[in-house]
Amino acid sequence: MSRIVVKVGSSSLTTHDGHLDPARVDVVVDAVAGARGRGDEVVLVSSGAIAAGLGPLGLGARPRDLPTQQAAASVGQGALVARYTERFARHGLTVGQVLLTVDDVTRRGHYRNAYQTFARLRELGVVPVVNENDTVATSEIRFGDNDRLAALVAHLVHADLLVLLSDVDALYTGHPSEPGSRRIEEVHGPQDLSDVDVARVGSAVGTGGMVTKIEAARIATGAGIPVVLTSAPHAVEALADQPVGTRFRPTGRRRPTRLLWLAHASQTKGVLTIDDGAERALTVRKASLLPAGITQVSGTFVAGEPVDVATLDGRVVARGLVNYDSEELPSLLGRSTRELAAELGDEYEREVVHRDDLMVL
Repeated sequence: MSRIVVKVGSSSLTTHDGHLDPARVDVVVDAVAGARGRGDEVVLVSSGAIAAGLGPLGLGARPRDLPTQQAAASVGQGALVARYTERFARHGLTVGQVLLTVDDVTRRGHYRNAYQTFARLRELGVVPVVNENDTVATSEIRFGDNDRLAALVAHLVHADLLVLLSDVDALYTGHPSEPGSRRIEEVHGPQDLSDVDVARVGSAVGTGGMVTKIEAARIATGAGIPVVLTSAPHAVEALADQPVGTRFRPTGRRRPTRLLWLAHASQTKGVLTIDDGAERALTVRKASLLPAGITQVSGTFVAGEPVDVATLDGRVVARGLVNYDSEELPSLLGRSTRELAAELGDEYEREVVHRDDLMVL
């Protein structure tokens, strides 16, 4: 038995004018149902909410402004899940909707809830259908695309395979229609992508494109999860782990789930500039970040939000969840926690960023 995360994009689910195509939805459903019939567990990360909302709202094309997109997503998400519910029911399978925002999975208490929800859905035999919560997500708290979301979900649920379904059957060095464009069968690392013109290897449909798929593959393989990139018509073969599309081989090992989300899913609110001693403490000794090693604070943030940690020459070396508001920190810089506790009270004898909330990049 394998645990598989499948991501399908808008371009694989919609007609040429951007509306949801029921026949294309059925292709994905049948492939997932086939995998479930073999005993595999499957999580489906599906775009298409906005597309599904165009018809009911009488919109001829995908809206460009965020409020109308969110309105379409609000209407369309229900229609999309209703379609999945109906079609999976033909195979005797139950669907569960999971809508995520970045904030849900980067804050300490929230990511555990996400993990537990997925675990219980699997225990109950439910097919989770995951999407970003487009109705409430803003530009500041978006994953940005469902490719990256799928990679992070694959890590969250401890997947054995991530399948990215696109509108092209594999990764090519250029656009597949161009003479001389070559299909890439396997990617073992960045060196295998040196000939790829990422600006011209995908379609313009949806929010992703090939750039985001390569980035998603980098995130997943860096956490030890193999990735297959192919088109929706090849979904059956891809979920059966047959040689189709492009396979990205793992390049790293699994890391603590929440820190992976922190590194790749969150948009930082500020920057803490540190001295050379603090850099060595964080990167070599894996220590927490203390006020004594910070030289400058920029940005506006509150305790619990993500911040970048940068060296004196501007290199970002880590990302973490800060324990102070931005307004508190300037008066604490360069001082020891013991000194601060003696002057201001025991509550100030704490790390600016605890090592458990720190991801060295």
